[in-house]
Amino acid sequence: MEKDQKNRPEALLEAIKRGFGSFTGFELALWIGSLLFIILSFILFGGKGPLTLIASLIGVTALIFSAKGNPIGQALMIVFCILYGIISFGFRYYGEMITYLGMSLPMAVIGLVSWLKNPFKGELSQVAVGRVGLGEALPAAALSIGVTWVFYFILKAFSTANLLFSTLSVTTTFIAAYLNFRRSPFFALAYAVNDVVLIVLWVLASRVQPDYASVVICFIVFLVNDLYGFFNWLKMRRHQASVIDS
Repeated sequence: MEKDQKNRPEALLEAIKRGFGSFTGFELALWIGSLLFIILSFILFGGKGPLTLIASLIGVTALIFSAKGNPIGQALMIVFCILYGIISFGFRYYGEMITYLGMSLPMAVIGLVSWLKNPFKGELSQVAVGRVGLGEALPAAALSIGVTWVFYFILKAFSTANLLFSTLSVTTTFIAAYLNFRRSPFFALAYAVNDVVLIVLWVLASRVQPDYASVVICFIVFLVNDLYGFFNWLKMRRHQASVIDS
C-alpha cells in the first residue's frame, strides 16, 4: 500500500510526459507560441499582477490539452477557474467571478469525471467523443435561457460592471460547460464565442485600467486555441468513428 502511494506522483509525472509527448509539431508550436505571446504582452502592457500571468499560462495549457481530448486539460481548467474568479473579483466583474466559481468550476469538475469515465478504447489520454442530439439540445437551450434570466438579476443586484456583456458571458459559458460535459466537439466552438465576449469585457476594463490589456491578449490567444480545439475534435470524431467501424 505504502509503495503504491509513493508511486502515484511518479505515475502522474509519467502521464504528463506522455501528454506532452503526444503533441504534433503544430500543437507544440501553438502552445509555446501562445505562452510566449502571453508573457510578452504581460511585459509590454504591465500586466495586473503575477496572478494574471499565472492564470493565463495555466489556461492556455489547459486548452491545448483539451483540444487533444486529454483529461489533463480539464484538471488544469479547474485551477484556471479559481484564479480567474479571483482576478474578476478585483475588477468588480462579479458576473465573471460568480460564473466561473459557481458554474464553470463545478462543471469543470464534472467534466473531468465524465472524461475520465469515457476514455476512447480504454486510453485515458483521449476521451471518447460524444454527441448531443436535437432532443437533448432543445432542453439544454431552454435551461441556458433560464440560467441567464436568473443571473441577470443577480448581477444587476451586485451592480456588475458592463452588465449586458457580463450576462452574455453567463449564457455562452453555460452552453460551453454543458457541451464540454457531454464531450461534444461544439464545446470548443462555444468557448470560442465566449472568448469573443470576454475580449469585449476586458477591452472595456482596460479603458479604465490600461494594465488589463494583457488580459485582452490572453483571451485573444484563448480564442485561437479554442478554434483549433474545435477543428481538432471534429478530426478526432472522424478518426474514432473510422476505428469503431473498421
